[in-house]
Amino acid sequence: MELFPHPLRERCFSIPAEAAESAAAARLLDDEGGCFLPGVDERMLDVYNRAADPGDPFELCRLWVGRVDAESGAHAARPRLAEQWRATRVRRSTTAEEVLTSRATVRFVKELFNFYFRDDLYGDLRSDDHLMLSGGAVDEEEWGLPEVLKECIRYALERDWYGYSDSCGRLQAREAVAAYESARIPGVTYEAGNIALTMGGTVAVSTMADFLTSRSGPRTAPALCATPNYPPLVESIACRTGTRLVPLPTQDGRMSVEPLLAALSPDTPLVMLQTAANPTGAGVAEADLVRLLNALSPSTLILLDECHEWLGPVNPLSPARAARNVVRISSLSKHWSAPGIKAGWITADSDLIAEYYEYASTHFGGPPSFFYTLIEVLARMERWRVTGLQAVGAEQVREFEASYGLTAERLQAAYTNYATERDARERSLLTLRDATHARLSEFATVLKPRYSINTALTLPGWDDSYRCFRDLLRETGVSTYPGILNFCFSGGTVRVTSARSWRDLDTAIGRLGAYAARDAVRHG
Repeated sequence: MELFPHPLRERCFSIPAEAAESAAAARLLDDEGGCFLPGVDERMLDVYNRAADPGDPFELCRLWVGRVDAESGAHAARPRLAEQWRATRVRRSTTAEEVLTSRATVRFVKELFNFYFRDDLYGDLRSDDHLMLSGGAVDEEEWGLPEVLKECIRYALERDWYGYSDSCGRLQAREAVAAYESARIPGVTYEAGNIALTMGGTVAVSTMADFLTSRSGPRTAPALCATPNYPPLVESIACRTGTRLVPLPTQDGRMSVEPLLAALSPDTPLVMLQTAANPTGAGVAEADLVRLLNALSPSTLILLDECHEWLGPVNPLSPARAARNVVRISSLSKHWSAPGIKAGWITADSDLIAEYYEYASTHFGGPPSFFYTLIEVLARMERWRVTGLQAVGAEQVREFEASYGLTAERLQAAYTNYATERDARERSLLTLRDATHARLSEFATVLKPRYSINTALTLPGWDDSYRCFRDLLRETGVSTYPGILNFCFSGGTVRVTSARSWRDLDTAIGRLGAYAARDAVRHG
């Protein structure tokens, strides 16, 4: 049975001229990205001050939602919670440090995250008429998995490749990923023993956090989780060990690591950092990341979530990322538009991966064997792209096992298809992101993203991101994502995802702009 026996469909990503013109206007805007601090404001403190038990995350969540409903007046979605908020009184004076170090804070945000999706967005407030700019992932129907990778899934199905496998993944796929990751970091050579295939980024962080905390002795210092961050990732660490949230300020599209450096101690057991932040799209400069990695104690492990580090500047990665105490997390969810496939990999020290093997075999057996061919082909073709290869020959054919039945001609056709689709897809997504930035900037304060498909904005008049989401959904039918759900504890910043059809983006942004104009008149 042959892989790529027939010509693959050539996909076309059509971007309207209007979107391209808006994108060009965004590149002329006189801004470098703006500044943003996801710190703790008085509104956040007020909830803790009024809680009967500030250590109860569920009460904190009810109070937060209740205050939003109390302020919504006749538009309250849950009047009972509004009444509960009105009945509260100030009981104490809480500090920002107490909020950032409280176990209840992480669980409260995770519960509000659950409430947003389960009870509000896809629950009581659900409507088929809503325009969903809150998803955080690429619209799969518009920019889905590349055709080459879809063919790999069909091939695996035809060969019935869905049985038991190695707990860290098929050797050939791990070797391909190791070669790809080696090509990304000058002077570093990874081998299959440095790679564990996983069931996506969230599972990778959760299982690695559980594994790392279970193998280490008692620690007096907390784990450090940089914010903004994704609630399931932070909760997976906080439920296992003491955790301190560390807000990182953003300036001109770059996150500062200075607060993390200040919070580090020789006893810090674990650090978790998204190298490109959700929801802002801000990135950590490689030189700053090197300073952070070099400052870690040898006994301090750091989880680098690299999943949002795409659709932005492509620079050589530092060899510091390959240090023994660095664990790197990658996923197909964002970069390759496949969040539902739940596939990715961990890159780490070979001794750590060898220990992790036993953990994986005990707790979940192994990753889905069905996707090994997809990961192998993806990793090899990505390595060829990184190294500038254009013409495939016998050497590249020999990278694959003979049972694939590949020829140089068919492999060249598949690689050309992949590279062409990949480049066109990135150009279209960048155009839409820039166009979204330009259109939103006409009526909102927008943080210019350097990476990923998300854009953070603040509209005048809101100091609570969850209430902003509620008001915008009710008045415009446009769904946004509240910043508080990613530990942005101040202001009314919300997130929109630009990887949607231009038709939906144009309509949604038009509604938001019209509402902002009406609101400005009302409060003018």
